Amino acid sequence: MPDYDTTAPEASPVKVLIAGGFGVGKTTLVEAISEIDPLRTEERLTAAGVGVDDLDGIESKTATTVAMDFGRITLTDAGVVLYLFGTPGQERFWFMWDDLLYGALGAIVLVDTRRLDRSFPAVDFFENRGLPFIIGANCFHGEQPYTAEEIRAALHLRDPNTPVLLLDARSREDVRGALLSLLELLIAKAQVPAPV
Repeated sequence: MPDYDTTAPEASPVKVLIAGGFGVGKTTLVEAISEIDPLRTEERLTAAGVGVDDLDGIESKTATTVAMDFGRITLTDAGVVLYLFGTPGQERFWFMWDDLLYGALGAIVLVDTRRLDRSFPAVDFFENRGLPFIIGANCFHGEQPYTAEEIRAALHLRDPNTPVLLLDARSREDVRGALLSLLELLIAKAQVPAPV
């Protein structure tokens, strides 16, 4: 008979969305941190997307997520298992976001400051639905010409306390730090007494 450790606490499952505009690095972020081979639903960009998919600034992009990305990471020290659901970034797939939102406790909104206007719909989505989120400004080529405060001001965030982090979506440590920041935000919000 197998020997099971019945004293080890069971990790709590937490669903997290990784959202943002087209080409901001959501698939890369999920791949960087997932402890399992992530599920990817990427398809090659084809001529059918010409005039539909805006590749301005990301001309080298050859594939896109058409449903979702899925990964998992266990944060033993935090006692949680994070189930990561990456949303599709193209406007024609946004109808799926509400379904992906179901059961989520929080989100990372990944932004590309070279195409910051593509981030507004994701920010609006989570602000309008009241789901806690943090901003992760992806530092493409290891560079970020703007500070977190400049990015916060440009996004016109409703909550001035929304964390804005600079990260490299390819870096496991950066992504882990962003996820821990999101967990801290969720814990802080859970501890705030409800208004009377």
